[in-house]
Amino acid sequence: MRHLRTPTLADVARAAGVSVATASRALSGRGPVSAPTRADVLRAARALSYAPHPLAVSLARGEGHRIVVGIVAPAARILADQYATRLVTAAAREADRHDVGVSARWLRPGEHAVLDGLARDRSVRGLLLVNHDEALVAALPAGLRGRVTLVGPGFGGVPSHDVDTAAATAAAVRHLTATGRRRIAMLTGPAWVSSMRRPVDAYRACVREYGLPCRTATGGLTAATGGAGVRRVLRRWPDTDAVVAITDAVAIGALRVLADEGVRVPDDVAVTGFDDIPLAALGRPALTTATHPVERIAAGAVRTLMTGSGPADERVVHRSVPVRRESA
Repeated sequence: MRHLRTPTLADVARAAGVSVATASRALSGRGPVSAPTRADVLRAARALSYAPHPLAVSLARGEGHRIVVGIVAPAARILADQYATRLVTAAAREADRHDVGVSARWLRPGEHAVLDGLARDRSVRGLLLVNHDEALVAALPAGLRGRVTLVGPGFGGVPSHDVDTAAATAAAVRHLTATGRRRIAMLTGPAWVSSMRRPVDAYRACVREYGLPCRTATGGLTAATGGAGVRRVLRRWPDTDAVVAITDAVAIGALRVLADEGVRVPDDVAVTGFDDIPLAALGRPALTTATHPVERIAAGAVRTLMTGSGPADERVVHRSVPVRRESA
């Protein structure tokens, strides 16, 4: 079987009897080309059904052909986290509408030099920055300014898309107090994730408002660290009657340890999470949580990056909705 070869710019130039450089100028409309020569090149391109490669077009325009999702974390395994995979997948789906691709990049905390490389890379159309902090945003080189959108808290005059984690945490605490819980502990996230400070602040404000004791322990980001965190809570405050976990993964780890310890959920200890991942509904008991519209956040961040239609410091905060299930 004969396979048809995709026509190239060199084929168009040959058919029109001009150089490749002249054919490129004629097709792009950039640079000096006589009207008859441009007509010959366009005629040849139509006859060959030639379509310029998107990569070549973007490089010629100096726009770049990919968006980098830069995720800050101490270890590269963050790229396999369910949040990261949802974010990258949704970003790729939206970027495809704009004829650009998406790649994921692991960034170590404090690793500012890599930003200079991204600014010089002609293939990079823009950067979505995740798990950032103020120091990293302040270190953005001039070559990236105007080509960055933050996924998380907004500051530094850079546009951002985020979820209202503070409101979600406050709603969880209020729900727990309404059901009679008075000794509510929180499993917090790692200190290097700046976006996880706001739900902790919201928890502290809520328990102060109700005159309740403040109990926090690091729960990390995984089920294993959540299990270790709830063990610390039980050792230090054995009378705890509710646990607010920073994420569903952390909450699921806490549920497993509570079951191992013979603690009944929700009879003895109620548990809430955040994210509403698929596993949250499948536990026994099913997990009370709140939605995290990762897909809307990613799509909005890509649109902001591609269109630049909003103000330079635009901050979009997406709503989280409580999801009540058996665990609380």
